[in-house]
Amino acid sequence: MARLLRPLTRWTTYTRFLHLWVPMLVSSVWIFIHPATPWMPALVLPLLGLIPAVRRGEGVQAQLMLMRDGQGPAISAISVAPSATWRDRLRTVLWLQARMVLGWVASGVSVWLPLITVDLIRISTGYVPDDNPFLPVPHAHWAYALLAPLPLIAFYGAFIGLGKLITVVACRLLGPSAAERVAALEERTEQLLERTRIARELHDSIGHALTVAVVQAGAARAAGDAEFTDRALLAIEDTGRAALEDLERVLGVLRESRRPVSGRPTLVEADRLLESARISGAKIDAELTGPLETVPGPVSREGYRILQECLTNVLRHAGSVPVRVRVAVEERALWLEVRNPLTAEIPGPGPAGGMRGSGLRGIRERAALLGGRARTGPDEGDWQVHVELPLR
Repeated sequence: MARLLRPLTRWTTYTRFLHLWVPMLVSSVWIFIHPATPWMPALVLPLLGLIPAVRRGEGVQAQLMLMRDGQGPAISAISVAPSATWRDRLRTVLWLQARMVLGWVASGVSVWLPLITVDLIRISTGYVPDDNPFLPVPHAHWAYALLAPLPLIAFYGAFIGLGKLITVVACRLLGPSAAERVAALEERTEQLLERTRIARELHDSIGHALTVAVVQAGAARAAGDAEFTDRALLAIEDTGRAALEDLERVLGVLRESRRPVSGRPTLVEADRLLESARISGAKIDAELTGPLETVPGPVSREGYRILQECLTNVLRHAGSVPVRVRVAVEERALWLEVRNPLTAEIPGPGPAGGMRGSGLRGIRERAALLGGRARTGPDEGDWQVHVELPLR
């Protein structure tokens, strides 16, 4: 019993029925003004669906009055965009017609079913009404009182059922069109890609800064040299400041609807990365050839992050080892290679390998997104990361 009565505790049950009554208010006003043509609203109102803005208004109204209890379809099942095609206009016309029909049914049910209950009670007391076409009763009898609850039960069923029916019809006729669903899917995909990009930015930038700080702090403690400690603290300070700038840029992406990609570092600033790795103890042999400033922005920014991830991996897994960095800009591609000797910390690829996880996967994904390719793994006693990014 409690389950059957549960819909009465939901606010949307009442707003849905009220939604059905709204067209009837317009019809009632028209009948009062021009009683000779009561059919006119049913003919004219649906034609308003040909106006693009009507779809938006009907969608907003349907969301507010049909979809707010969290028990039925999601609010996104109803579109609030104006009609963009003739198909959208025709669907809106059908919606207005269906709303008018269901509104007439709802008004008839809400008037006649309670009235039938009242008349059944009156018949059981000896009065036979002659103005109720649904009760052609020839004579009064007390047993009609037993039938009095049935119209109320039917009214309850119609009260709940019509509300659910109008919601289903709204989802079918006011729901997003195929073009709108594709646009929503593309927007969702862009959001997911943006979140992935932000996660990579944080992983690369903050991970690099923390790795440098940990390596420098450990080296300074082991060295016991005041001059070396000063250099280590200076490196930690510079790296931390750069990480804070990167973090501020990432937070700016979250605060703004359009991300300021021009503020992200590029390969032109690669010297900063190399110097940071040198201060952390890595022996960097770097060779940068070609006009780095002419590399397209997306390629240069992703190349910077790939180089940053490579140097971070070296510091984290190999420590103070010789590192050979080659960056070459050619006519059609950017080549980036980072090699360092394999150590006990880097036994090779696979589950037991030291250089594994989201860092290397992120390098491959960055290269793939730009139409390039990346190779990582042991090569002639070295660990290598070799990346090719097309410039066109």
